[in-house]
Amino acid sequence: MEVFRPEMLTFSLWDYGVFGLMLLVSTAIGLFYALAKGGQKTSEDFFMGGRQMPAVPVGLSLSASFMSAVQVLGVPAEAYRYGLKFLWMCLGQALSTLLTAFVFLPVFYRLGLTSTYEYLELRFSKEVRLCGTVQYIAATVLYTGIVIYAPALILNQVTGLDIWASLLSTGAVCTFYTTIGGMKAVVWTDVFQMFVMLSGFVAIAIQGTLMVGSPGGVLGAAYNHSRVNFADFDPDPRSRYTFWTFLFGGTLVWLSMYSVNQAQVQRYVACRTECEAKL
Repeated sequence: MEVFRPEMLTFSLWDYGVFGLMLLVSTAIGLFYALAKGGQKTSEDFFMGGRQMPAVPVGLSLSASFMSAVQVLGVPAEAYRYGLKFLWMCLGQALSTLLTAFVFLPVFYRLGLTSTYEYLELRFSKEVRLCGTVQYIAATVLYTGIVIYAPALILNQVTGLDIWASLLSTGAVCTFYTTIGGMKAVVWTDVFQMFVMLSGFVAIAIQGTLMVGSPGGVLGAAYNHSRVNFADFDPDPRSRYTFWTFLFGGTLVWLSMYSVNQAQVQRYVACRTECEAKL
């Protein structure tokens, strides 16, 4: 019996062009902020953009900072497996956003901190700050390894490039523009990459809808396969996904990411005013 083998898709010339252009633009942004107006003159310029960053780019950068390949690949798979109730995660995000804006952010912003771990020293002691810093470094090393490996693996599959070459090509560009351009380069590169990702999401949604036939066909298929399941209020904490697990668990997960994570707090305090940071 003949075994079905899915067609192996590879990059075309246009795909290579888009990929190369994205790396080139990211590098150019880093060079621009490294050279414009004398570059990064102080540590405040480098780490916090001189505390003069506008709210909208910072907000887009916040959205892009945890939009890794793991999330881009994993969330659709989870939603496909467990249905539309996964959208309750947005409620947890909304609640964590309000808590961040009105509880956590004012404290960090008014203290003028560069790092969340400075607060640990002010509130407790230097030993507590050191403990928090070491834990963050260890977690970041592990997290970064995974989120860099995922796109490198994808590139390896569609281009045939050695996986180490894929790792170096993406990691080297990120390291380069961050090192020479500081927070300004990071924020504006995130803005550019966010638009690239959104364009990809829209293109996939349109293509998928066209393949099915219509938006109604998409919703019909989801309904027929029990994927329209918002009303899951099972209080059993052992259930993988319910309204309550998203409400409480999702809120706490997003709080850990957007309220006290160093990568996010550093962007908040880079805003020109506390009001803009809350926005």
